[in-house]
Amino acid sequence: MSPTELEAYLHRHIPLSSAMAVRALEFDGDRVVLAAPLAPNVNHRETAFGGSVATLAILAGWARVHFEVIGSGHTVHTVIQRSSVRYDAPVLSPFRAVCEPVPQEAWDRLMRGLDRHGKGRVRVDVRIEADEAVVARFEGTYVALLTAIEKGDSLR
Repeated sequence: MSPTELEAYLHRHIPLSSAMAVRALEFDGDRVVLAAPLAPNVNHRETAFGGSVATLAILAGWARVHFEVIGSGHTVHTVIQRSSVRYDAPVLSPFRAVCEPVPQEAWDRLMRGLDRHGKGRVRVDVRIEADEAVVARFEGTYVALLTAIEKGDSLR
């Protein structure tokens, strides 16, 4: 999937990403980089709204996990289970979320969980950058759940 295709997917399936004017800058399977302009994400102090910063990070982590799992052949729903953001500086300009590498052992554990229990989880770290500086750090736990189709259940 190209960055353009990822961006279109996010805008179609997660409408908030469109309202935030999220752009996919990089998506190569291992690296996800999403960006957002300041204007639609500004708060009353003329800095980026904390919720927009967190949402951009959640989206980057979600894309990394979801497409890793479906790339392995599983049909899943991917959801955020837990998240934490540490804001280190105000965001005064366009900002971007860069998904950090996920260790192979973490992917292996997630896949074992899917195979054994129909769900697996993985922790993802994302850094938020603005003006070439890290302004926030995100940690999220995502859960991939096999869909009814893959489990063999009928859809009624």
